[in-house]
Amino acid sequence: MRVSADVTDGVGVSVQDDILEIVLDRPERKNALHSAAIVRIVGTLETVATDDSLRGVIIRGSGDNFCSGADWVAQNRTGGQRPRTGSIQRRTPVQAHRLIQLIMEVQLPVVCAVRGWAAGIGCQIALAADFTVAENSSRFWEPFVKRGFTPDSGATWLLPRLIGVARAKELLMLGREVSGADAAEWGLIHRAVAPADLDAAVDELLVELGGAATVAVGLTKRAIHRALESSLATAMETEANALELSSRSPDFKEGLAAFQEKRSPNFGGR
Repeated sequence: MRVSADVTDGVGVSVQDDILEIVLDRPERKNALHSAAIVRIVGTLETVATDDSLRGVIIRGSGDNFCSGADWVAQNRTGGQRPRTGSIQRRTPVQAHRLIQLIMEVQLPVVCAVRGWAAGIGCQIALAADFTVAENSSRFWEPFVKRGFTPDSGATWLLPRLIGVARAKELLMLGREVSGADAAEWGLIHRAVAPADLDAAVDELLVELGGAATVAVGLTKRAIHRALESSLATAMETEANALELSSRSPDFKEGLAAFQEKRSPNFGGR
């Protein structure tokens, strides 16, 4: 897949070196996501799911912030009028919730680079990604109760599993902010670095993932997520199915050959 690098609906999409890059590009709104932006990202990820040329996905924000959450001002006005009653209930499952599901289900590694604020759905995108690298000084925030409503986009599922119930309640019920440094220490994200080191750290990770056995990585991701909701027996059944598939891949044959020849493997992502 080769998609346009042009920005549409506040989202830029491009492909370089077999890595798909999604840029949240509304810096004047701290990259807040309105419905059109979410629809574009969802459509992009649905296409990515069946693109065998790709090795990974990176999601960034334009400017000084990753994403300040949903743009409620934009979403609650359609042609100058308020949407019909039930709009949130109808829209959320196919937009915000679908976005988080796709990030977790696509069988490619998803990396997030976080500067500044990652709030609301922006926070959930970062938590759903496989590897989030953030500036030490970035801020992760679940502002829902501070605004008088309840969490969405998987917050109540993601947070307890990542950091435990007590800390999840602190973030969701008290609306506490967490720095990038603390988020990494808690296990909320993969890594926190100095602002000047963010791009280099992300690029290093993308190079590693881009050279990995993509089929095995994707199936392992799937098995991990399935295991969160299954018994040991079911988890091992998923592992057996994944092993059957991965052992038929060209990268598996390359891995065996490299081991026998005492060299580093050269995986082709197949």
